Amino acid sequence: MLRRRLLHGAAWLDLDPDFLAPDAAAVLRRELTEQIPWEQKPIKVFGREVMQPRLVSWAGDVPYRYSGQTLPPRELPPILAKLNEQMRALTGVPFNHVLLNRYRDGKDYMASHADNEPELGYCPIIAALSLGAQRGFRLTPKFTRDKRLRRRLRVNVPLSDGSLMVMGGRMQHTWRHEVPKTLKVKEERINLTFRWVKGPPGWREPKQHRRVS
Repeated sequence: MLRRRLLHGAAWLDLDPDFLAPDAAAVLRRELTEQIPWEQKPIKVFGREVMQPRLVSWAGDVPYRYSGQTLPPRELPPILAKLNEQMRALTGVPFNHVLLNRYRDGKDYMASHADNEPELGYCPIIAALSLGAQRGFRLTPKFTRDKRLRRRLRVNVPLSDGSLMVMGGRMQHTWRHEVPKTLKVKEERINLTFRWVKGPPGWREPKQHRRVS
């Protein structure tokens, strides 16, 4: 069952650490590893092109742009289409894009960022399903410049095998998140994030439609 945690900055986070049973999570991770095309793509960081420190894949009916790259439309294969429908039914959000990140071990990571691309609209709701090794998910507030306060308000969420997390409210506008490196983890992890991409790159949500979800 998803349990909600309210955060500063009108943000919230729902978490179900036991969304999938261990056996079901293991089967799904194996199927994704074997059936999904994985690649390592370059992204722009502070104006410099670097290779992402993880493998990625995606599927969706509209292009999605982030970190200086555009992911073209790609048909949802049956395994992802089924998961996407499940997430839509659970959250009530018409997700139409799935981004997958494959962390080969603890040296693969996700740098601090926010999923605040205009094409996701104002206050987007994003669902994330974790499979495999447990990794830490770190949230740092960006609504204050006080470094001590940022450290004090920082939130660390352990994402275990089969866990489901849903982020909403003003999360993407008031917080940044990351999956830090760790030498303790030797096993692989796959994370699937389900998003509602409301328009092609360059799309902007009309101001009158903006609201906090």
